[in-house]
Amino acid sequence: MLSYRHAFHAGNHADVLKHAVLLDVLHHLNQKEKPWLYVDTHAGAGCYALGSGQAAQTGEFLGGIARLWDGDNLPPILADYVSEVATFNAGGALRYYPGSPALAANCLRRDDRMRLFELHSTDAPQLARYFREDGRRVRVDQADGFEALASVLPPPSRRGVVLMDPSYEIKTDYRRVAEALAAGVRRFATGTFILWYPLIQRPEARHLSERLSKIGAPNWLRAELSVQKPRSDGLGMLGSGVFVVNPPWTLAERLKPALTYLADVFAEDGAGQFRLEGQAP
Repeated sequence: MLSYRHAFHAGNHADVLKHAVLLDVLHHLNQKEKPWLYVDTHAGAGCYALGSGQAAQTGEFLGGIARLWDGDNLPPILADYVSEVATFNAGGALRYYPGSPALAANCLRRDDRMRLFELHSTDAPQLARYFREDGRRVRVDQADGFEALASVLPPPSRRGVVLMDPSYEIKTDYRRVAEALAAGVRRFATGTFILWYPLIQRPEARHLSERLSKIGAPNWLRAELSVQKPRSDGLGMLGSGVFVVNPPWTLAERLKPALTYLADVFAEDGAGQFRLEGQAP
């Protein structure tokens, strides 16, 4: 995990899915005046320049946000997402991509709060600098988000969102993220938890689904988006998914047309497909 940098993957197809869901959840929370807490266990550096550095090296955003940037008739959840990203790009050209903390901060109101955890020795200071003007509303800690999560839950308002998207570069992340989610739900049963995961050809990735089914959450939604066919060498990320505990009741309905659209726009060699399933109490 210490070698992983969000910047290499900024704005890719996985970010589109993850951040569209995150924003829809936060916009739903903002329909009520009561304050909320946003917790990001693996926050990254904040915001990323797409024309230089790590993002430019990989160019993954070209297969993600760039394909939506000038799109017409986007489904509402994607239109809202692109509109939020556009606020970071004065002049209309796609030059910057906001990470999850930056997008969440755009939704922040006066009494809402954010707790951001990032362990990487370079990204954590960058994240702190990005939010240095936000005072007590945003707190950044260089820490292991899995270990720190229990210390901030439940929030006094009993309203909040926890985003968990570790690198999964080490096998234990699959076990730890499921354990952290289960513990978080026990401590904060009314909170919304968004867990992002890659679709890859590794046993531990396949076993994650089993781990999630054992959490016992009565209300959940799972959305998976595949954009390419499995490779003969077993390498590469085929797509990604999000597992949402206590999703807004409107999320599934809004997400289905978005997934249909993304499966077409992001598909490589006609391999785009999606899965959407859930359980309500």
